[in-house]
Amino acid sequence: MKTNEILENIKARRSVRAYTNQQVSEDNLQAILEAATYAPSGMHLETFHFTAIQNMDKLAELNERIKGAFAKSEDTRLQERGHSKTYCCYYHAPTLIIVSNEPTQWWAGMDCACAIENMFLAAQSLGIGSCWINQLGTTCDDSEVREFITSLGVPENHKVYGCVALGYADPEIQIKEKKVKEGMVTIVR
Repeated sequence: MKTNEILENIKARRSVRAYTNQQVSEDNLQAILEAATYAPSGMHLETFHFTAIQNMDKLAELNERIKGAFAKSEDTRLQERGHSKTYCCYYHAPTLIIVSNEPTQWWAGMDCACAIENMFLAAQSLGIGSCWINQLGTTCDDSEVREFITSLGVPENHKVYGCVALGYADPEIQIKEKKVKEGMVTIVR
């Protein structure tokens, strides 16, 4: 089977859920954000938006607001997270990128998913760990969460489709090896 640097990068990438305190450099952050802007978008409208947060106080406040929304949920599992003293939706990563889009087009979420994958692969190529964070997508319409993310720069008319946690993997935590399930591919010739 043929292989190259891109294919090896794809195979090597894993979700990281424990990070060191080392911040992602400005150059690396810009490279990762640039990769996001090169993602395909439906009809080339490029309506997605990327809000990068590296301020630890802002990240902590965002987590508290998300927990507040969870505490109001009817889902008992979310309520538990909302009342937890230790729960951190972004795994204490030093950088979080909020990926949002205008929800008027049915493909808005797909555009965001493409951008997120570009960021994952760019981060991997730079030796930076990443993880998809969903919690803001389900809480972005809570009034307290919405007020805060708007103050951070997320456009008011946008829905959050996902977030990207970025940082350097904690060397004390072993990252699981990928096991590909059988029967995931069908080829019709």
